[in-house]
Amino acid sequence: MNCRQLNIMNDQETIERFILLRTQGWSFNRIAVELKMSKSTLIKWGRQHQFEIANLRATETEALAERVFRQRHERWEVLARHLKRLEDEIEKRDLEEIPASRLHGIAAALRAEINQEMGHVHFTETTKQIPHEEFVSDRHEWEA
Repeated sequence: MNCRQLNIMNDQETIERFILLRTQGWSFNRIAVELKMSKSTLIKWGRQHQFEIANLRATETEALAERVFRQRHERWEVLARHLKRLEDEIEKRDLEEIPASRLHGIAAALRAEINQEMGHVHFTETTKQIPHEEFVSDRHEWEA
């Protein structure tokens, strides 16, 4: 292996380490000290690898949520059961009773929590023609 190939390999390893540290939430200043690199180079790499970093962060966040909380579909099922029980109870009650309005409030709060759980779906893609080493994305959204 010649010196140029070794430098390219070391550069790639350094970039991969940078991506890992940014994914873990390290600041550019902290990474600059750790990798003995200039902050401006790290900011450039941050732009170049922003989608990979964002995807890795999302993956780690999702994995953590799965370990700490119930699976998403299980949370939805629990929320749906609670909402169904409340709506069934509302149906039994005379709407002139005060407790019914309280049940409506609880049901509305559960609906809001369900909407928050479902969230928005976002797709991002990298534009292939990158002017001046800047990365841009197109965001496509739709409501489920």
